[in-house]
Amino acid sequence: MSTVLYESVDHISYIYLNRPDRYNALNKEMLEDLLKVIEQVENNDDRVLIISGKGKAFCAGGDIGMMADFSDKVYYDNVMDTICAIAKKLYMMPKMVISAVQGSAAGLGLSLALTADYIVANEDAKLGMLFLGVGLAPDGGGHFWLQERIGTQRAKQFIWGMEQVKGEKAQAMNLVDVVTDQHALDHATKLGQRLQSKPLTSMVKTKFLYHEKQKEVLDYYLHAEKQTQWELCHTMDHHEGVRAFLGKRKPVFVGE
Repeated sequence: MSTVLYESVDHISYIYLNRPDRYNALNKEMLEDLLKVIEQVENNDDRVLIISGKGKAFCAGGDIGMMADFSDKVYYDNVMDTICAIAKKLYMMPKMVISAVQGSAAGLGLSLALTADYIVANEDAKLGMLFLGVGLAPDGGGHFWLQERIGTQRAKQFIWGMEQVKGEKAQAMNLVDVVTDQHALDHATKLGQRLQSKPLTSMVKTKFLYHEKQKEVLDYYLHAEKQTQWELCHTMDHHEGVRAFLGKRKPVFVGE
C-alpha cells in the first residue's frame, strides 16, 4: 500500500497522507514518498494543491519508531534533508496550497499543515506542536511557520506549553484561516474551486513576492532545526520521552 496517494480532479491536485492505522505518522518511507509526489505535483498544470490525511487524522507527526534509528547520523541526515526539501518545495510551490485538517495535526504534522497558503480545519480538529513531549524541538520549519503566523513570543509559549487547540481557538490565534463544521476536505475542495475563478497568476505573484524574500529565513530555521534536533536526540530527556511514550506513561524529565 502506498503511504502517500495523489490524484488530480477538475484542475485541483490532491495529496493524501495514507497511513490511517498510524494516524498518518510520518516515517522515512512516507517522507520520501511525499517528496516524490510533491515534485510530481510541482510540474503539473493544476493551479491548486490540497493536502489532507486519510482516516481520522491529518497527521500525528513523526513516527516514534523512526526516532529509534536517529543515532545513525547518515540515517538522521537523510530523514532531515527530506523533511527540509518537503518544507521548501511546499513553501515555494507555484500554486495555491490548502491544508485540510481533520482530526489531529501534531508535531511534524502541524509543521506540514502550516506550509499552506490556506489552512482549513474542522471545528473539532486539534493542532499542537508537541515535540517537547519527547524532549525535542519543532522541525520541518515549525519555528518559522509559527513565527510567521503568531509571532515569536506567542510561538515560544505555544511550543513550551504543549498546547493542543481546537478549530475556533486555532483561528483566533491565526493558526488556521477557515474553521468549518463540514469535513475539512469538503470545505477545502469548495475553496479550491472558488480560487480557480480568481486571477491565480496574480495571486501566485503576490505569494512569491513574500516568499522569495523569506525563503532565506526559512533556510536558516531548517538548518538550525536539523542541528538542534541532532543534539537533542542524544539527551537523557529525549530517551526518557520516547520510553514514556512507548510505555504510555508520563515522562519524568531531568533537564539534561
